[in-house]
Amino acid sequence: MTDAIIALLSLVTLEVILGLDNVIFISILADRLPEQERKKLRFWGLGLAMIMRLVLLTVIAWIMKLDTTLFTIANIPFSGKGIILLLGGLFLIYKSTKEIYHKTEAANPDALSAPKKATFSRLLGEVILLDLVFSIDSIITAVGMVNEIWIMYTAVIITVIIMLFASKPISEFISKHPSFKVLALCFLMMIGVSLIAEGLHFEIPKGYIYFSMAFAFLVDVIQMKTIPQKKD
Repeated sequence: MTDAIIALLSLVTLEVILGLDNVIFISILADRLPEQERKKLRFWGLGLAMIMRLVLLTVIAWIMKLDTTLFTIANIPFSGKGIILLLGGLFLIYKSTKEIYHKTEAANPDALSAPKKATFSRLLGEVILLDLVFSIDSIITAVGMVNEIWIMYTAVIITVIIMLFASKPISEFISKHPSFKVLALCFLMMIGVSLIAEGLHFEIPKGYIYFSMAFAFLVDVIQMKTIPQKKD
């Protein structure tokens, strides 16, 4: 029983760390909606992420087949998982770049065009797309750590509950501090690059990525505390 608890806590910790990407992405998208719809997007986005993970666990044999090589190009083997990670990484880089562009153009009164008005259904569709990518990566990671299905189910449910509670303060913090929003978008671009690299079997140690994120976040916090903010 002790071994099972340790495995559960280890898996929950890893899943929460991996789930931060999902929370940041949803928080940034939610910031583009009216106040009354932000909570709804966070709830549905993370709720669907949990449902996807639980459903994928029921077809775990099929999920593991995604690691099977489908074809090879330039001596690089491509599997179902690799293709999904590549597409997800490209979408994440595209979306992050687009959001940064819109944010900088919004501050420019001479901008020729404004970003399209965000709708709940469109943003939820984007969240579902990234949920699928992160869910498959999450489940394959879980399978590599533990063998007991009940531990995986429990870890997924606990992780999503933690993410639901964390999503609101993260979203409010990003909304309150615009510089951190740009930083968070840069984080997502880095995660996109990481997904593409993993899809091409060039794995970047996640410890390096999260250390870089933590260092950049710390620098931004120090800058915010030391440099006087402009008052309206």
